[in-house]
Amino acid sequence: MTEVVLHIYDVTNSASAKTNNVIMQLNKIMKDGIGIGGIFHSAVQIYDLEWSFGYCENGTGVFSCHPKQNPMYTYRESISLGKTSLSAHSVTQILTKLSSEWPGYDYDLLSKNCNHFCDKFCEQLGVQKLPAWVNRFANAGDAAIEVAENTAVRFRQAKAEIVSASRVAYRFLLGGTSTSVAEGQGSVQGARSANGGNSMFQASWLKNLSGLKSSQNAPTGDHVQVEIF
Repeated sequence: MTEVVLHIYDVTNSASAKTNNVIMQLNKIMKDGIGIGGIFHSAVQIYDLEWSFGYCENGTGVFSCHPKQNPMYTYRESISLGKTSLSAHSVTQILTKLSSEWPGYDYDLLSKNCNHFCDKFCEQLGVQKLPAWVNRFANAGDAAIEVAENTAVRFRQAKAEIVSASRVAYRFLLGGTSTSVAEGQGSVQGARSANGGNSMFQASWLKNLSGLKSSQNAPTGDHVQVEIF
């Protein structure tokens, strides 16, 4: 049995020393102080090397280096993920397959980063996945994007329903009885042509609508019922 170890780094590959220092302080507060996570790079060690994933324009994004020695980041801590019974040859086969499935140009900070790769690698090795806090910021950002996209879709659907309802109401005000959208559009066009398509006609039917609303709200105790056949 061979131990599998997760190595975690603070992401300090900015050209600005000030930015790197801010990230390290943020990670210290968010992870060590509050315990909810931070901005981290991770790599999985099996046998004599650690493996991870990053961006590149061509070829695979899977790469290796000596444990705890990635020069782009600042080493933080290590976590044992358990032991695997896989041989070095079997691990090489897994990495060969993953290398073809994880090209560098597919790297995405929120949906396909180094932590996602390590999770997949651990799954193939048969050991536990990364602690949730390691990739929590990316998962939160991905969820926020999904919510925003879903909201946009719902907004478009609501807008379409409002437009459709407005057309039906417009046909009713013109005295139309058909529920066909095509016929409704024809009625609207006909009404516009008959009335010159000018603002006087628009003012007229708005005035009629206002009068209908006033009669409905009049304090007579009667109810106005409108039926569409």
